Amino acid sequence: MSIIDELTSALGPAKVALDTPTLTAYAVDQAPVLDYQQPQAVVRAESVEDVQATVRACAAHGVPLVARGAGTGVSGGAHASKGCVVLSLERMNRILDLNPDDETAVVEPGVVNADLNTAAAVHGLMYAPDPASFKLSTIGGNVATNAGGLRCAKYGVTRDSVLALDVVLADGSLIHTGHQTFKGVAGYDLTALFVGSEGTLGIVVGITVRLKYLPQDVHTVAAFYPDFRSAAAGVLAVGKARVQPAIMELLDSGTLAQLDEIHGSDLAARGKSLLLIQTDGFGAAAEAAAIRPVLAAGGAVVTMEASAEAELLVDLRRNSRGVEVDDEYRVGEDVAVPRSRLVDYVAELEAMAAANGVKLKVVAHAGDGNLHPTFWVDRVDSTVDADAMERLGAALDKSVTVALAMGGTITGEHGIGQFKLRWLGLEQKEPVRELQRRIKELFDPAGILNPGKAI
Repeated sequence: MSIIDELTSALGPAKVALDTPTLTAYAVDQAPVLDYQQPQAVVRAESVEDVQATVRACAAHGVPLVARGAGTGVSGGAHASKGCVVLSLERMNRILDLNPDDETAVVEPGVVNADLNTAAAVHGLMYAPDPASFKLSTIGGNVATNAGGLRCAKYGVTRDSVLALDVVLADGSLIHTGHQTFKGVAGYDLTALFVGSEGTLGIVVGITVRLKYLPQDVHTVAAFYPDFRSAAAGVLAVGKARVQPAIMELLDSGTLAQLDEIHGSDLAARGKSLLLIQTDGFGAAAEAAAIRPVLAAGGAVVTMEASAEAELLVDLRRNSRGVEVDDEYRVGEDVAVPRSRLVDYVAELEAMAAANGVKLKVVAHAGDGNLHPTFWVDRVDSTVDADAMERLGAALDKSVTVALAMGGTITGEHGIGQFKLRWLGLEQKEPVRELQRRIKELFDPAGILNPGKAI
């Protein structure tokens, strides 16, 4: 019996898609495609049992299995591998439990981030991790990549909000890791190991998350600077004032101009760079009041926005990647550096873009030093000359090596996936990589789970 026959027999034909449009749609996520492969089939699981049956069938036939959520990733973690079956978890979208007294929720992997927040808000709670794709991305996908977001400066990344996981292993067995309590240190922390493993160690089918209090008050400070480096210096000034904003975002002139073009705003007319800071909680007003003079002293034109514009500015930031999707001609990076090196790194970015003759725009989760520089070259029709592609590659390589030299990392929140494997060895040396390969072999001895990704 073939893998297709076995899947169809076990799950029913309605859950196993074989048509070309579906296979094509599920073959990639939003990252540049280095090696396009079309899957043999797309399985749309609706239960834990469906996932187990799919894993067992793939294990029996030695067929690679690539799990995916909404496909909003930008590192190629959900790109199809040669001869694989793609396992979609988007139909597993139930909130199984939401306990306002314990301040926890138990969700299936296909629950959309925004939907969990809507449900939690009824109880005065929120799920803190908020990637820019929160209206579309799933909690399972957020767990797979250890996704970040705007509120990371105060509330941390996905791993900081995950208490427990239900995971289907490579042999189809089901395990539960973690605990329902906020504190728990028994044994090795397998929950943290699975978070960020990009589907290479197991398939997450249930997530217990910690919820936070929905802020009763929110204040937004917009600081417009004459240049990007001055705005980056403003980030350090806020830190020295010992105030902890919930959100601290940095946008350069190219990003402001693009947002104006898309949304009809007038941000570029107000400055060459924007530092957008949001404080929350009962002390939000006092924290914002403490921040304003610090920013003004650094040369910013500071405004305390009315609530309507504050929400608009935050929403525009969430959409600051514009309408483009990364491809081989336009690549959005995801490096992070120590906050003390932000100003230096911004200067280096501008220099490397000029030296290589490529275009650049930058947005940053400045509160934790995570920058998203986007490099691109123009193309005519669907082609671009080889020299331009070489210059683009040189700029990308330089952005990574300079970040590492400053004590940074090649990915702050997007993950390694397929696209960043080329640089992983620069950050993680042997024997660390060998230890990771041995962990992978322990959990997935046949190597069927998302091969060629993450490590």
